[in-house]
Amino acid sequence: MRIKNILILLISGLVLASCMATTKKPNMTPLQIQSLQSREFDAKKEIVFPSVISVFQDIGYTISNADIQTGLISAESSSKSDAMKKFWLGVSEVSQTKATAFIEQIGDKTKARLNFVEIKKSSYGWGQTDREDTPLLNEKIYQSAFEKIENAIFVRSK
Repeated sequence: MRIKNILILLISGLVLASCMATTKKPNMTPLQIQSLQSREFDAKKEIVFPSVISVFQDIGYTISNADIQTGLISAESSSKSDAMKKFWLGVSEVSQTKATAFIEQIGDKTKARLNFVEIKKSSYGWGQTDREDTPLLNEKIYQSAFEKIENAIFVRSK
C-alpha cells in the first residue's frame, strides 16, 4: 500500500511539473501575424526578389528553392546537433530554422512576406522519430530582416 501511494505522488508530481514547463505561445490573430511578417517596398519585384535572396544568404541561410515567377523563396539554416545527448543517451536531436518568402508586385509597390520556423527533430535508438515545428513570432527577427532587405534594395536601386 505504501509503495502505491509513493507511485501516485511521484506520477502526480511529474504531471504537474510537465504542465508548468510548457511554454506559453503568443496569442496573435492571423492579421497580427501577417502584419508582423509583411512589408511593402517602393521597388519593383525584380529588385526586391534578389534582395531577399541576398539577405537570406547574408544571415546564414542556404537557398533551397527560388522562383521569381511565383515569388516563392525557400531557405534553411545549418543544423545543430547535441553530440553529448547522442553519446550518453542514444538520442539524436537536430534543430534547424527554415525560412520562406513570398514576393508579389501590387501596383507600384512590392509586398514581401517572410516566415521563419524552428524545426526540432529527435531520433531514438529504437527507430522512433519525432518532429516539432515552432513558428518564430519574435518582432525583432522580422524587423532586423526587413531592415537588411531595405538596405539591399537601396544598393540595387542605385
